[in-house]
Amino acid sequence: MMRVALVNPAWTFAHSIYFGCREPHLPLELGYGKALLEQAGHEVLLLDGLLTGLSNSELADRVAGFAPGMTVVTTAPTYLFWRCAPPELRIPRDFLLALDGRGGRTVAVGPHGSTTPGAALEKLGLDVVVRGECEEVVKQLADRLDSGQPGLDDVPALAFRSGGGTVLTGGPHTGRFVDLPALSWPAEWLNRHPHHHHRYGTEPLGAGAEVEASRGCPYTCSFCAKIDFRDQYRRRDTAVVLEEIDRLTAAGVRYVYFIDEIFLPRRDLLEALVERPVEFGIQTRIDLWKPDLLDLLGAAGCVSIEAGVESLTEEGRAALDKNCRMSTDALADRLIHARRSVPFVQANLIAMAGDDAGLVARWRERLHGAGVWANDPVPLYPYPASPDYRRLWGEPDDRAWERAHEHYLRQFARLSDIQAEEPLPLHELEAACGCR
Repeated sequence: MMRVALVNPAWTFAHSIYFGCREPHLPLELGYGKALLEQAGHEVLLLDGLLTGLSNSELADRVAGFAPGMTVVTTAPTYLFWRCAPPELRIPRDFLLALDGRGGRTVAVGPHGSTTPGAALEKLGLDVVVRGECEEVVKQLADRLDSGQPGLDDVPALAFRSGGGTVLTGGPHTGRFVDLPALSWPAEWLNRHPHHHHRYGTEPLGAGAEVEASRGCPYTCSFCAKIDFRDQYRRRDTAVVLEEIDRLTAAGVRYVYFIDEIFLPRRDLLEALVERPVEFGIQTRIDLWKPDLLDLLGAAGCVSIEAGVESLTEEGRAALDKNCRMSTDALADRLIHARRSVPFVQANLIAMAGDDAGLVARWRERLHGAGVWANDPVPLYPYPASPDYRRLWGEPDDRAWERAHEHYLRQFARLSDIQAEEPLPLHELEAACGCR
């Protein structure tokens, strides 16, 4: 038996380009890791800075008091945001500095180490990086360290320093996922989670939570950062998803957000949700839903749809590799149909050089008149795990995050509404916490 600490650090986002939500969310990757580790007989301490209100120094002291043989820290605030993580590593580094060698073997999981393992090892100054989806690999790593056998070369999807170089034990890991166990969360965490992610226009009653019904996406849109993690599409067993939701509703949760990259039509799950006392939000593509299934989606309790449209021309969508077979007018009609049964429907737009500003304004006006929100088109960040990055610069190297960040700041004078503060260059953000 090994003691393992799993830590979601105390995130702050000042001067970051971070696109994701800044409210607390459940650290699903660490929740799965805890369940698999405990099934294997290990003792686990799970900590979350935002959900407990603890600083990184306080988290580090809790970990030190637990005296683990291994401490795992994530470099993005939950699986939901691995595709749009803060580029900078200052927050996990700040936690590791506070830990100061008191947590046993130190391990990072997240998008940074998955795509640029050498840079993550160097900047964070830790022992091991897990590449790709992490819960199964963390369990295997704990098993190996607990066994006392020397070397880690036969544990898959790791990066670590040895002999003056970086050792990679294979590419990023893709987990089975489909049979991951139903998760349970501390009641105090759920009580500190009033946030209903991506819910607008209706009153959020009761606690919120995040759940995963599928992982990955069958499409390969050019802007989507998932090549090295959460790429292959898989569906989790419906019975397990419902068991997890039932545990949450029994604990007082009244809204769940499905973090799935793409929530595809799934009649059995929707019909089961009709009878359950829970509302939910999703991310999806509206062109994949027929009108009758959109009606069922609303009847099942969906109150928020975030639908990726991205460009308002067929040429623009083709340039993004959307593989969309609907016309722009048909997409609008389908969004408007969804709004008849779902209180909040959003069409996501991306700033495209070829999209006419007048066309965008007229299309947005039409949707707004029907109660559908279409955002002011936002600029793209070429995350190193996206096809866009590889088209610009090839395979990511140890400067990939710096290169993407510099390009983004040069290209756009105005950022999106949620990026309220003036962003700083990556080296300035990371220098504040002593990233190497």
